[in-house]
Amino acid sequence: MSKNYKNCLLAIFTYNNGINLKKTLDKKKTYFPVDILINFDGSTDGSFQYVKPNWHKNLKVLINKKNRGIAFSIKKVIKYAITHKYEYLCLMPGNNKNNINQSIKFFNKLCLGKAEYVQGSRFLKGGSYKNTPLIRILLIKVFSFLLTLYFKKKCTDCTEGMRAYKLSLFKNKNINISQKWLKNYELESYIHFKVLQKNIKYIEISVKKIYPKNKFNFLFNRTGQKYTYIRPIIDWLNILKPYFYLGLGIKK
Repeated sequence: MSKNYKNCLLAIFTYNNGINLKKTLDKKKTYFPVDILINFDGSTDGSFQYVKPNWHKNLKVLINKKNRGIAFSIKKVIKYAITHKYEYLCLMPGNNKNNINQSIKFFNKLCLGKAEYVQGSRFLKGGSYKNTPLIRILLIKVFSFLLTLYFKKKCTDCTEGMRAYKLSLFKNKNINISQKWLKNYELESYIHFKVLQKNIKYIEISVKKIYPKNKFNFLFNRTGQKYTYIRPIIDWLNILKPYFYLGLGIKK
């Protein structure tokens, strides 16, 4: 496996993740060979305190003055990574569902030329989706199966937020992430569709994604832990929108 990670950047995205950001950062092993960037998307919960100056040798923090959404933050980080001459970028949420150390697996695939896009999957052997709401499991599996049929490429998890890119991907004339309609959860789905559509080298690898056991539910458990900022129906449609727009030729 590759031991040269100087061109790799791990980006952690956080918005009011509170103590879960601390838990995410605390999982990092003492020896972690990759530069890290933490993007605060207008957080107002004081979670900045969990990023200690000596936590990681090569650390960069970007702060959005107000909440701008995940698409804005990803575009900002991609621009930063390209400007600073990185070649590979891995994205992950700072909500304590994923393990920061798993990012090295993503970089190994990219650095060895196994793929230009590496998608995490909690449903592959070795992965985990512990405590994931049943409705979410069913929707992801059904839609991933439909993508497999449409593209004739194996897709087991099209929504897992831990994924990695070879940054030259964004110089491809067929991929334009600057489009204004890619303003929220649409962006990640847009990139996913384009990679599969244009036969860009793509693989899935297993990840462990652990949801809190005591989850908030508007109807049945209002005292539970809030575990996502994705709004039912509204944001589900935003996630699906690029697949329909691009599939029908409405957008490019």
